[in-house]
Amino acid sequence: MDETFLIVDDDIRNVFVMTSALENHDADIIEAFNGKEALEILEEESVDLILMDIMMPVMNAFEPIENIRKQEKWKDLPIIAVTAKALDEDRKKCLEVGANDYMTKPVDYVILMKLIKKHIQKQKV
Repeated sequence: MDETFLIVDDDIRNVFVMTSALENHDADIIEAFNGKEALEILEEESVDLILMDIMMPVMNAFEPIENIRKQEKWKDLPIIAVTAKALDEDRKKCLEVGANDYMTKPVDYVILMKLIKKHIQKQKV
């Protein structure tokens, strides 16, 4: 795979599990534990895709996603929202603020890898 992914989640267990799965596909992983950290990291690092938990302290996912989409340099950066809540209104809000896709926890890694591949391929076209 050889891409760099930013995993944004306040639960270290989720970060560990997603990191382990993605490293098996030769991905480089950068971790952030809230939306504010994610925005700071994006200023310093080149990232190919973001996996963003919705419910986090300091700044939930909606604000950083909106901020990312306001930046010309990140307007096409794929963002997959990840949440424990499977409500249609959450999915709708994630997509409205600028997430490219949405999936629920517990993460199904077959689906996760399909989503990642789909968005990485779109980005390369």
